[in-house]
Amino acid sequence: MSSRTEWSISAPDTLEFTEPVNALNVRTAGGTVNVVGTPDGGPARLEVSEIDGEPLTVTYEDGTLTVAYDDLPWKGFLKFLDRKGWRHRAVVSVTVPAAARVEVGVVGASAVVSGISGRTDLRGVSGDSTLVGLSGAVRAETVSGSIEAQGVTGDLRFHSVSGDLTMIDGGGGGVRADSVSGDMTLDLDPVAKGADIQLTTVSGEIAIRLADPADARVEANTTTGSVANAFDDLRVSGWGPRQITGTLGAGTGKLKATTVSGSLALLRRPAFEDSPAGPSTEKKGL
Repeated sequence: MSSRTEWSISAPDTLEFTEPVNALNVRTAGGTVNVVGTPDGGPARLEVSEIDGEPLTVTYEDGTLTVAYDDLPWKGFLKFLDRKGWRHRAVVSVTVPAAARVEVGVVGASAVVSGISGRTDLRGVSGDSTLVGLSGAVRAETVSGSIEAQGVTGDLRFHSVSGDLTMIDGGGGGVRADSVSGDMTLDLDPVAKGADIQLTTVSGEIAIRLADPADARVEANTTTGSVANAFDDLRVSGWGPRQITGTLGAGTGKLKATTVSGSLALLRRPAFEDSPAGPSTEKKGL
């Protein structure tokens, strides 16, 4: 038989869970959500430091910890609107074992998820989110919220209507991203060899910074946008629609980027950023 425990939180409070937590589901509107994975697999801990309006319902059942407003179900989450009439606001911090599966849904709230090695699913109606040091598979879907991913090494899937995607030191095996009007900016770590990257946007701009030497087969195009290319081994062709094609290094990775009206840029990551820090010899002009 399953065992279920439930709490209703209407004021700042802290809960610690001695039972194992294998999965976390957070659904909030307003405020902030902060999820941190602990590599030592220690006990889970929930802190609600601020709450205004409707109480949060916390449940624990068969290894799954849920922190949510009752009127925000996970199914169909992205169809919710950021309704100003809702009395919802909470600042929530959760610590769980790094291997836990994490699901976070936010409406009009910001979210930070860090140190998780299990799968992470993020859904956001509005409000920006940050993903830091995730090594498991990541799926992020937003309506208008932007996503910043720092040091994410797991496969990343991103879908948005108007939200932007920014990836810093990306070292994952694959990135699949599509958006209607959001911009996409990727800065790839030198360890991201053989990565499969596919980006598609209608009116957003795409900028990708690759390590030098890079290792990928490149096919990038824009219908009406401008083009910038920093690699001599790649060829820019076309008069109306423009294309950047060619092979960098052994071509073990794949880079495919498409935008209809946005600009397209392939940039070179300076070599000095990949070497150990030392005295700078760069001359700076005034």
